[in-house]
Amino acid sequence: MDGIIALWKEKGMTSHDCVFKLRKILKTKKVGHTGTLDPNVDGVLPICIGKATKLVDFMMDKDKVYRGEICLGFATDTQDLDGQVVAESFLDKPLTDEELAEGLSSLEGWIDQVPPMYSAVKVKGRRLYDYARAGETVERPKRKARIDYFAQTGPMTYNKDKGRLTFPFEVKCGKGTYIRTLATDLGTYFGQEATMTQLTRIASTPFKASDCYRLEEVKAMVEAGDQSFLHPLDELLGQYPIWQVPDHLKKLVANGAVLNQENLPTELADKLPVRAYIDGQLKALYGQHPDLSEQMKPLKMF
Repeated sequence: MDGIIALWKEKGMTSHDCVFKLRKILKTKKVGHTGTLDPNVDGVLPICIGKATKLVDFMMDKDKVYRGEICLGFATDTQDLDGQVVAESFLDKPLTDEELAEGLSSLEGWIDQVPPMYSAVKVKGRRLYDYARAGETVERPKRKARIDYFAQTGPMTYNKDKGRLTFPFEVKCGKGTYIRTLATDLGTYFGQEATMTQLTRIASTPFKASDCYRLEEVKAMVEAGDQSFLHPLDELLGQYPIWQVPDHLKKLVANGAVLNQENLPTELADKLPVRAYIDGQLKALYGQHPDLSEQMKPLKMF
């Protein structure tokens, strides 16, 4: 069984929980998720099965889209509702839509993010959440994050007694973005404490919510002998042109050999990466050799 499952991860489960359960359902150990979703976050979680596990890092580089809610007026130690309130602020009056839009747009493009203490980022060989749980602090390196858009998606709610403002949002971003840190940074822009109070991942390229199956659905389909929940590897690599490997190169490609780019047909010149097929089967993804300009090497073997 080789392919990708667009799984809808439900709240209360870790990404590893999903992998563990799918190993039992599918009766295979070769299962890997493509980017952690926190337990309190639901949504699209692509899961790689069999040979597709070789594409986990490839999938993690894909764009993500989230919808959620942010509250200005208090902060927690985890930057979401899983943590304890550590600070509060008071907003004297509600923001206008224009003011909020300016704050959101200030966080679009390439930005610097400091990962939250309650995260799986490693510093000096230890995960940040290990430091946090031990009550220790450590300097956290800044990371680049790409925010394609960050937008308000509905009306704001203002609690004048508590001086808190809540609004729904949608964000499209690149690899490694912490949405709860975006909420904190937005609060900083307005001189307020802020917390991400709800989050759902609605897309993880190329999959969207409507493509997803829940664990119980996958289990029922497997018991019925139906594997239509499985997306083929080709679906993830569809943007790359197909190279039908000629007979005299089949053995070399099957063994992952470095080849001269002149072996490609004219129409594929300067089109790397290419999907290499042998007798109708996807065998490799060939790309530019990092050191030899006229050579190509397999980026992935299948």
